[in-house]
Amino acid sequence: MQELSAVFQNQVLILSLTACFTAQGLKAVIELIRNGKINLRSLVSTGGMPSAHSALVGALATGVGLQKGWSSNEFAIAALFAVIVMYDAAGVRQAAGKQARILNQIIDELFQEEHTLNEERLKELLGHTPFQVIMGLSLGIATAFLGLTLLPFPNP
Repeated sequence: MQELSAVFQNQVLILSLTACFTAQGLKAVIELIRNGKINLRSLVSTGGMPSAHSALVGALATGVGLQKGWSSNEFAIAALFAVIVMYDAAGVRQAAGKQARILNQIIDELFQEEHTLNEERLKELLGHTPFQVIMGLSLGIATAFLGLTLLPFPNP
């Protein structure tokens, strides 16, 4: 049980999750500002502004760099992991979202002519634009810097 309590004292873990949840919360706020209504689905959906994945790995790499050193092997691992996650968010998942949009359009056009196909729609908002990734990364870096320099965490 003592090991479990130690997990909750891990500053980098707590700040990384805080950055992720903050980004997800910001998606709901942005949705409210844009559309004038609350969309609770945006709290758990992928894609959108800012990238929660980028916020999480940005805070992770920054926190590891601040605690273990910028030349440490741990920082190198965290930074490369962050690059892969952000590349995937802006590259592969965005391309999959574009393909889903095109497939949905094809289905819509086919159903106008009364074809018999499965009309289940694909999720189109899968990835992020580079701007959304950069904003998520910035949020993660700021969360880690502020958290590790300003907030008093108990020593494990």
